[in-house]
Amino acid sequence: MSADEAWEQAMSERLVLTVELDAEVSQQLTAEAAATDRSASDLVRDLVGDFIERQRAAREHDAWFRAEVEQGLREADDPDVELVDHEEVMKSLERLLEEHAKKASVETG
Repeated sequence: MSADEAWEQAMSERLVLTVELDAEVSQQLTAEAAATDRSASDLVRDLVGDFIERQRAAREHDAWFRAEVEQGLREADDPDVELVDHEEVMKSLERLLEEHAKKASVETG
């Protein structure tokens, strides 16, 4: 593929997006872009990329969280799963915290 063909292919895969901004916002964007030796288009591309990444990560986390909740619900409904009473969990946690506090006081003298 020639350089011209590669350029044409790259351009055909790009979308030109027109963004309408207030004059003040446009001036601020241009000024901030210039301060970082970048174009406003570069900054907008980065912002769009960041937005896409955050949305993807949020969807992945949501899917993971839902799967965890569903697994917990299945386990709660499973008659073969041994459930631990809340009070027993709290007592166990208190013992663990006391052990760590004692260890910390011994180490710090």
